[in-house]
Amino acid sequence: MSRAEERGGGMAGEETGAMAGLEQAIGKQMHGNPLSWLVSRQTFWVFLAAVIACTALSLATDTFATERNLFNVTRNFAFVGIVALGMTAVIIVGGIDLSVGSVVVLSAMVTGMTMAAGWPIYVAIPLALLASLGVGLFNGVMVAYLKVPPFVVTLGVLSVARSLAMVLSDNKMVYEFGPDHQALLTLGGGSTFGIPHPVYVLVALALATGYALRWSRWGRHIFAIGGNEQAATMTGIPVRRVKISVYMSASLLAGITGVLEVGWLGGVTTNLGQGMELTVIAAAVIGGANLAGGIGTAFGAVVGAALIEVIRNSLILLGISTFWQGTFVGSFIIVAVLFDRLRLRHAND
Repeated sequence: MSRAEERGGGMAGEETGAMAGLEQAIGKQMHGNPLSWLVSRQTFWVFLAAVIACTALSLATDTFATERNLFNVTRNFAFVGIVALGMTAVIIVGGIDLSVGSVVVLSAMVTGMTMAAGWPIYVAIPLALLASLGVGLFNGVMVAYLKVPPFVVTLGVLSVARSLAMVLSDNKMVYEFGPDHQALLTLGGGSTFGIPHPVYVLVALALATGYALRWSRWGRHIFAIGGNEQAATMTGIPVRRVKISVYMSASLLAGITGVLEVGWLGGVTTNLGQGMELTVIAAAVIGGANLAGGIGTAFGAVVGAALIEVIRNSLILLGISTFWQGTFVGSFIIVAVLFDRLRLRHAND
């Protein structure tokens, strides 16, 4: 056999291996028997835990199941859930984004400052979302093209974005939003049929994200990259462009949350969203996203966010110090990771 033929055979073997790796990565999301698939999913058990917690709290307290408390719980977890959708996509692709909390405050501050200057809400919101997309674009380019580790890039942008919000507002609280003041408050703090507006936004974005991850080419590419980036590259997937789009989508969702939160709070300070990135990562991981990449769902992100908020609310209602919240959330993260490890070990046996 000639050297050229040997090279050709080697390349063919590599392509075959790449295709096999790609199919294996995508195949992680496929399933056989519906019942066994459901029971094996971490999201199912997290959802069950949330349902049990809500039932127990309804029986143990007179305040959990009240209309006002449920309104607050759903509204609060909607904010975390929206950002967790974007974080889940980032984790699936094998990355991490520590800047989302700062993007929330930057978006909120751009919205507030623009409207305080007399501009209408339909100008302020697009500007805020453009600023958010700019942050995501920077993160994506640094990770995809310059190969800077996502942790390093987004940790730096965490400080930069919050600093920009401070510069923009001169580190002052903004609470007057010009002629469209009431429209902004209604958008983030109002309700329709007794359901907070942020919940409607969460549902719409969760459905869109779930469809994109499960059925679109973009979603298949994300899972393929997270499962085996080398195989994805060899099969022609535009890895760099997909990574950039994922970081931009995460920042966009954080920007949307910033707009909603300033409307809910009726004002914005530079400490908005501080520490939110940890809660969002926790929601994604508890909901089944694997920090190694290649695994995660939109529904899991929503369920994880809901469970965290139920825990926080239960501590308040039961008279337990909220300082314990970190202990409970951290414990759930550890249990979620252990569950995933045990599941993979059982699958490999």
